[in-house]
Amino acid sequence: MAPGKEESLELQPAIISYVKDLPNVCSLAGLACTILAIYFSILGVYDAAMIGMIWAVAFDWADGLIARKMKGRIDSDRLFGGQLDLLIDIVSYGASPAILLLSYGDLDPILLPVAFIMLSAAAIRLSYFSTFGLSDESQYTGLALDNNNIVLVFIFLFESVVPHEVFAVVLYISALGLAALNVSQIKTPKFSGVPRNVYLLAFYTLGITGMYGWKLL
Repeated sequence: MAPGKEESLELQPAIISYVKDLPNVCSLAGLACTILAIYFSILGVYDAAMIGMIWAVAFDWADGLIARKMKGRIDSDRLFGGQLDLLIDIVSYGASPAILLLSYGDLDPILLPVAFIMLSAAAIRLSYFSTFGLSDESQYTGLALDNNNIVLVFIFLFESVVPHEVFAVVLYISALGLAALNVSQIKTPKFSGVPRNVYLLAFYTLGITGMYGWKLL
């Protein structure tokens, strides 16, 4: 092995060393919430699934706020955290809603195209963002994926007061509409980058948790 390459390998930090980075801890906490959301979606306990989905967003926004306020983060920390965020986002905002749709439709194969469209839109959007970033300092091209969870958990509040067949149609149309907005050319503000919006999301998260928690009792 060439001396330069050997020195480069020695300088590489251990993979697990990035787990102690506080923003990454928040990202992984959000992933844990997503796993719970998927688990409860499969079981059909949708109220619990909604709590997991909104907390996944809360931790996602928190990690960005913490990362911007932390001092002394080096470039590799920021790069690793950004990649970790993207990989978790595809699960939290692509796979999790897709599994929710399939579960709510009793795993009817006719819903597979809807789930595929939503998951594909998430993958395409994240790849586009990874390539081009923001359209300017404060705007995305297309609707950011975290909005999918924010909207879906609100829509699900009406699930118990609307006939199942009617709500299913509303849910699937909403999912397709969100997927279309995710990959559209519309410009949308970067809500997660503003501390005030993070606090508003915190109140929304607590409110949603309280409402769905009450329904679980």
